Amino acid sequence: MAGETSDAPTAEEYEERSLLEMVDPRGFGWPTRVGLLGLVLLAVLPLLRGYGVAIPGLGIVRVNSLLLGNFTGALFFAVFAMSWDVVSGYTGEISFGHGLFFGIGGFTSAILNADFGLGLMMSIPLGMVAAAIAGLLIGVPSLRLQGPYFSLITLVTPIIVLGLFKFWPELTGGATGKFTGTLSVDPAMNYAYAFLLFVFTLGLFLAITRSDAGIVLTAIREDELAVEAAGLNPAKFKLFAFILSGTIGGLAGAMYVHTYLGGIATPSDLLALVISIEVIIAAILGGIGTIVGAAVAGLVLFLFRIYIANINATVPVLGVDIAEIYFFLFLAATFLFLFYIPEGMVPRILRAVRSREESADDGTGGSGGDGGEEQEVAADGAGPGWTEGGSTTLERIVAKFTRELRELTGGGDDR
Repeated sequence: MAGETSDAPTAEEYEERSLLEMVDPRGFGWPTRVGLLGLVLLAVLPLLRGYGVAIPGLGIVRVNSLLLGNFTGALFFAVFAMSWDVVSGYTGEISFGHGLFFGIGGFTSAILNADFGLGLMMSIPLGMVAAAIAGLLIGVPSLRLQGPYFSLITLVTPIIVLGLFKFWPELTGGATGKFTGTLSVDPAMNYAYAFLLFVFTLGLFLAITRSDAGIVLTAIREDELAVEAAGLNPAKFKLFAFILSGTIGGLAGAMYVHTYLGGIATPSDLLALVISIEVIIAAILGGIGTIVGAAVAGLVLFLFRIYIANINATVPVLGVDIAEIYFFLFLAATFLFLFYIPEGMVPRILRAVRSREESADDGTGGSGGDGGEEQEVAADGAGPGWTEGGSTTLERIVAKFTRELRELTGGGDDR
């Protein structure tokens, strides 16, 4: 009736209320809450410099400049692992030489700063652009082909570039590297740069992979022919993911040189094949095709590698220091990990906790849980759709690659 006021919210009030609900941590599922807590702990780490932090299994660890430097390198490595996962984990196109983008971004920025006098605020973005162009030049011809050609090209290209860099010392510095400037001499500032890039990359990749584009990328990984039948061009989506991956990888490489490496760009730190291998291992250990898993495993892997390299102990019988063979020990531990947890540690943890919650849910059989929380678990790679026919995402990607390689060599398909 006229003159009566309605208690129903207006459109503006409804939008404001919805926005507040979206940013209210109380409405988040537990995976998001744990992730936000982890980001908060990383954010406040520089503020704890000079204090001791209790870490289970390690005792009291003092937060000093050395620790901040190690975490700075770990954050950049996590960014690099996420950049690999967004293309290979979601499209199924395995890149064996992703270190190429890291190296091109780092060396381009170093050369422009040292030889052409450009400031770091210009050389770093140009290093990122150079990596994006490299992604375009490699992706356009290789991603349009069916089969393992993309993987083979990405394996060979960084080896060729590494050889050129070593035999062109006037420009690249050769094996000793290129000496250039740094963003800051303060470890806390360098850590802040790395943390901001880490948060930006994590948010960007999660937004893309949880969007309609992410659904298409996942569909390409599962059945590329079905995507084509739906009227979509898989090559365009794969090229988009590859260039995006190269762009972020190049940006991380450029900032890595001017922070963690102290302004020294060396081929062994940026273009070595072992870097690409470690990136793949990190994404697989964390949970391929999850982004979050690559971020977590990238952090843990980098710090674990430093920890192993600094152990002063000798391997019995062999009589060699652990630091000298840490990479082989790491590979052995990785194979054991993949054998027992093939889906990755983040999806396994999410699934284990979710199963325990469902078991504790009396009378509902686990079906009455928080729907939003269930969606989060699924989005992180541990919910429905993570396994198909009893196989993990990694197993399906490997099976696809093996089948394509067999067809390329004339071995046929023995399915």
